[in-house]
Amino acid sequence: MLFLVAALLLLGFALGTVAHAPLSFTLVAAAVIGVWLAVFAVRERHGRRHQS
Repeated sequence: MLFLVAALLLLGFALGTVAHAPLSFTLVAAAVIGVWLAVFAVRERHGRRHQS
């Protein structure tokens, strides 16, 4: 339960920060995070395919 409360507090802090940031900064940050997640997914898929 404490983990859930901490996660919700962090989410609220992040959303509050995004609400006050300029739109261009928010879009650039979202693009960077999206690319990072895509690279991570490709690396994970590639690693699991060659591991077995």
